[in-house]
Amino acid sequence: MILRLVRIFWVITRYRLDTLLPLERLPWALRTLFKLSPLRLVPIGERSRAERLRLALESLGPIFVKFGQVLSTRRDLLPEDIADELRRLQDQVPPFPDDEARAVVEEELGMSVELAFARFDAAPLASASIAQVHAARLHSGEDVVVKIIRPDIERVMRQDMALMYRFAQFLRWVPEARRLRPVEVVRDYEATLFDELDLHKEAANTSQLKRNFKGSPLLYVPAIHWPLTRQRVMVQERIHGVPVADTKMLVERGTDLKKLAERGVEIFFTQVFRDNFFHADMHPGNIFVDCDDPADPQYIAIDCGIVGSLTREDQDYLARNLLAFFHQDYYEVAALHIESGWVSENTRANEFAAAIRTVCEPILEKPLKDISFGQVLLGLFQTARRFDMEVQPQLVLLQKTLLNIEGLGRQLYPDLDLWQTAKPFLERWMKERAGVSGFWESLKRQAPELTRQLPELPVLAHRALSHAEHDQRQHRRQADAVTGIHHKLSQLGRRGRRLRLGLLLIGAALAWQPLTQWAAGQPWPALAAAAIGVLLLAWH
Repeated sequence: MILRLVRIFWVITRYRLDTLLPLERLPWALRTLFKLSPLRLVPIGERSRAERLRLALESLGPIFVKFGQVLSTRRDLLPEDIADELRRLQDQVPPFPDDEARAVVEEELGMSVELAFARFDAAPLASASIAQVHAARLHSGEDVVVKIIRPDIERVMRQDMALMYRFAQFLRWVPEARRLRPVEVVRDYEATLFDELDLHKEAANTSQLKRNFKGSPLLYVPAIHWPLTRQRVMVQERIHGVPVADTKMLVERGTDLKKLAERGVEIFFTQVFRDNFFHADMHPGNIFVDCDDPADPQYIAIDCGIVGSLTREDQDYLARNLLAFFHQDYYEVAALHIESGWVSENTRANEFAAAIRTVCEPILEKPLKDISFGQVLLGLFQTARRFDMEVQPQLVLLQKTLLNIEGLGRQLYPDLDLWQTAKPFLERWMKERAGVSGFWESLKRQAPELTRQLPELPVLAHRALSHAEHDQRQHRRQADAVTGIHHKLSQLGRRGRRLRLGLLLIGAALAWQPLTQWAAGQPWPALAAAAIGVLLLAWH
């Protein structure tokens, strides 16, 4: 781990990433520290700041490349030159050599590349942080792509995850960061990231997504060739489309960009709410467009290594929150956050609603191009801090995906009204979920379990009645016993008073003069009290 930290510091120094910090916005102490830093002795060189950042992320490995991929979609948060350069991280990471790629394929398939494929291109079609893709042709004549995991990638990823855990554990001691639940967030990120190293899982995810959108005009998912798919090698149908980031080509093809952007939003909400199974790595490098009919463009999705789903409770709360937000019902948003446990139950709903209104009202009924999401995110963070709202790790993947979709929509059609596009879909979904059709679908889902339990219902009912009758008998016996005890105590009331008085007199006599001293003193008062006490006890 120490060596990894040294390497990270060396990369930061080599590419002078300190020059990317806005020193004028830093506190004076940090500004002074950076001005006196020995890093300033290292020459910057001729490369631009954007190129230096991209090369540094490439050098540091897949986790840092993933971070750069997410940043590349946020043109509202980044200068244009940096966004353009980081876009290369989506599918233009330096490839590993052809001989290493062949070695992985032959090791996984247990046969030579020539035996497995009629043709296998040495130069990769695309190269990303975790894997690269080669074009090939099966002996049956079908054109395919072969995805191959980078050699030795797991070791580097585990080193970086260990550093992230250390950093997260350190943040737990910072009160401001504790509610972000950094360890849980890192743990969820680790699970999704390492799933990408198993191409069997990606192939299964791809098949599921293809089945969900079978025959849909919105999205096409290429088929998996299972006989040649292994843990580190996946063979998939080759598709031909325009990269969604190539806006110039889409315009030249006459693509309806407004419809394309709206369909992107619809695909997202369909995956999250209808299917509860969403592609969680939808950066532009994984999305293509079928422009055969420019007026009716269709998305093509690849790389389903990271997918997500929600519990039914989180799904319902999320949908109701979004609908309340679209209707500008901020009190309902606040109440739902309290009900779901996302904020403390001691939070005052009206105060929380007022804070949300202050942040969200300026962005409603505006197109994407007029929304400053940087300011919105800052405002939401301040609101969360004020009301001690914790990060929900199960929603982090969804939030990342939504940021990708929003960034994609901004590139395609900046005039897109995100809210009005999503609102009808959510209203329709909630109506179906809560209406008769939703009840019927729920009944059909539970039918197998109900069918299994139905023959047992008479036995269960008899058992429940027997338990109830036994409990009633036991309650009657207990009530009778309590009544008897009460009656006896009532009868013993006067006798009990005499008993207590007799004991009191004997105790007073002994306290007046101990028994051993009666012969030496004047025992008559104490003796009289004791005698009366004995008489009362005898009467009892």
